[in-house]
Amino acid sequence: MPSRSIATRIALAAALVAAAGARLNAADDLPKAETILDRFVEVTGGRGAYEKTHSEIATGSMEIVGMGIQGKVSLYSAEPNQSLTEIEITGIGKILEGTDGKVAWSLSAMQGPRLKEGEEKSMTLREARFNGHVHWRDLYKQAETAALESVDGQECYKVVLTPAEGNPVTRYFDKQSGLLVKSVMTVKSPMGDIAVESAESDYRKEGGLLMAHKILQKAASQQIAFTVESVKFNAEIPKEKFEAPDEVKALMRK
Repeated sequence: MPSRSIATRIALAAALVAAAGARLNAADDLPKAETILDRFVEVTGGRGAYEKTHSEIATGSMEIVGMGIQGKVSLYSAEPNQSLTEIEITGIGKILEGTDGKVAWSLSAMQGPRLKEGEEKSMTLREARFNGHVHWRDLYKQAETAALESVDGQECYKVVLTPAEGNPVTRYFDKQSGLLVKSVMTVKSPMGDIAVESAESDYRKEGGLLMAHKILQKAASQQIAFTVESVKFNAEIPKEKFEAPDEVKALMRK
């Protein structure tokens, strides 16, 4: 955030320009957020292609950069808002996180079973919405184009999405290609609020959709690199896959 003196100087300059009757080249000159968000849907395959997909299974690998810790990742998702993430980390064990659309939970070798509540649960359900990029209007009460900024040398539109509950999500879309290149959000966790930044790259076609195959995530002073290796659309996923594990069900009965 700019310092108060800089913000004041900018405000004074804007007032002078307005008084002179000149047109200020600011947010009014930027595309509307809905235009940017809908363009992303189009450049990655179009609404029709998204609506033909009803489930997804993605597999890949992960690495905590600079620590030599690696693992395998499997992501399962189905409409309307069911999801399961499985991460198997060598020498540490499994991390599971999911929702059946009603209950949101996590289970790990480090923290054990846990039910999510409040804003954390709301975020999990929101992120689990299948084809969420198409249905962003249902997920956020407000979308605003905040600025044109450089991200690793690329001119990007900064779009701020505000949900009904929880912190805003900021996404950066490449001005030329329309692709999403970075997301910034604050995630609720047992350790408190954690700022998470995700850089998306290596877009490739899977079926009729263009998808990022490399994601570099920065959180809690760590960098975690994810690589997508395979994607299957419309594969049959048993309903039981999204049910909470027995350890979590035990918490639900208490």
